[in-house]
Order: sequence, then structure tokens, then C-alpha cells
Amino acid sequence: MSVLARVFEAAGLTTVAIALVREHAERVRPPRALWVPFYFGYALGKPDDPEFQHQVISTALSTLDAPQGPVLADYPDDAGPIGMPQASEVAASTNGDADRTLDAAGEITALRGYYERWQEQRGHTAVGITGIPQRRFRGIIRFLEAYAESDDADMNERPADVSVPQFVRYCADDLKAFCYEARMAQRPNDNETDIHRWFWGETAVGTLIDSITQRLNATDDPSLKAMAYGLSR
Repeated sequence: MSVLARVFEAAGLTTVAIALVREHAERVRPPRALWVPFYFGYALGKPDDPEFQHQVISTALSTLDAPQGPVLADYPDDAGPIGMPQASEVAASTNGDADRTLDAAGEITALRGYYERWQEQRGHTAVGITGIPQRRFRGIIRFLEAYAESDDADMNERPADVSVPQFVRYCADDLKAFCYEARMAQRPNDNETDIHRWFWGETAVGTLIDSITQRLNATDDPSLKAMAYGLSR
């Protein structure tokens, strides 16, 4: 959407974008954008709440008042959509079985066929913020597994101008997009809540990302806590 906004503006059309991934908007720099802290698939926030959704739209349109751009504003409400369980709650309620064997790398390999079917059917994907091809995502998994244990973890593909915690966020976003799109190809009749519960409650990838979230939340660093908020949504 941010890229399209720039194309439309070049053709003389005024645009306002709503961004779910702030870092992507920062990199693409659309003329005007509002970052919202809602779950993927909920660009306007709370479902079946037109008053709230109109408030989000109004806030986005207020970026038109800026004297110059590019403009990237933050929506001032940190509440996720009503009816969508928090990722940490889903993980806590379903991942407590100590006998459960989880293999995130194997899971990515098993989902690859469904993800590629999604790409063939739709012709587009939300995967790509890391710049790492999805067939090399097992390397991302190994990096995140190391980071879940230590701040010393790093990855050669990380751009020099991107911090390690920020790159962790990029990796998590790519993995989430990969898994969600694979699941939509595998189970086309599932709704957003079904997929959300599946990812955070049943997958090894969701368990891995949640473990990083919990570790960052346990620190005293406000920037890391903010990063943790973005990981598990």
C-alpha cells in the first residue's frame, strides 16, 4: 500500500495510507501514512464498531493537514480489536504441555507448499521485509532461536543500519505473514480468529516468537518492551 501511494501521488492523486507495519512505512516513505497498532487483517481496528473505525479514518485523513511530507503519524490507541484474543493469552492456554515436541524449522518446511500455492493463487505476498527468500527461512528460525536465549545472537543478512532487536521484529513479521498466508491456502474457510488461535496456540513458530516476547518484556528496557509489543500481534 505504501508503494502504491507513492505511484498514485506521482500521477497526481492525493493519498493517505494506513500501515500495519511501521518499519515498512518508514523504509518506503509514502507521502502520508497512519501507523495503527492493530492485528494483521484489522486495519481499522475493532470489527463491527463503525464509530471506532470512523475515528481511525478521521485520524488518517488528518495527515492531509500537514504542511509538507512525508508524514508518518501514530494512532494514539494501543487497544487491539475486540474479540481477538491476545497472543500471549492464547500461547499460555495451549502451550503448557511439557511433552509437546515443537520444531519451528520443520514446520516452515511443511508449510512451504501451502505458502507457494497462496502466491500462485493471489500473485502477491506480505512476506519480504527482511529481504531473505522464504526458502531460506530456516536460517531465520535458527537466528530467532539463538536470540530467544541471548542478546549476542546475530545474522549475516541483517542490514548494518538495522539494530538486532529491530531485525528480530522484521524476521517475526515475515514468519507470521508466511504462516498466515500458508494457513489461508490450507484452510480457506477459516476466519481471522481461527488463524490467529492456530498460529499462537498450535504452531512452533508462534511459540518461538512468544518466547522472545516474554524475554523482552522481562527486561527493564522500554525500547525492548515496545519491540515485544510489536512481535506478538
